Parts: sequence; structure tokens; C-alpha cells
Amino acid sequence: MKNEAIKALKAHAQGEIQKHLYNMEVLLNNPQGIAEHPDHIETLQKEMDQIATHHERLEVIGHYFQVR
Repeated sequence: MKNEAIKALKAHAQGEIQKHLYNMEVLLNNPQGIAEHPDHIETLQKEMDQIATHHERLEVIGHYFQVR
């Protein structure tokens, strides 16, 4: 049960990273298409903060929990 929970946490963090990377790609490649975000740098920073949060979670999982 423990391994399944750890795997689920890891998969969730990886999925969230991919989601926020995609959002950044959209913003970087088509910034005029996002009218409700006039401050593009702030919006990109928020996406990066989310990536950093989930990346850190993956590091914690890798450091403290070993999945067999």
C-alpha cells in the first residue's frame, strides 16, 4: 500500500510539472493569445513557482522514500 501511495504522489507531481511547463510554452510562444494575463512575466513566474513546488516534492520523495 505504501509503495502505491508513493507512486501516486510521484505521478501527480510529474503531471503537474508537465501541465505548468505546457502553460509556460503557450505563454512564451503566443503571449497575445492570453488577454486576461496582462503581466506576462508575473504569470510566467507563477507557473515557474508551481513547477518548483512539484519538483521539490519529487526530490523529497526521492530522498526520503524508496519505491520498490
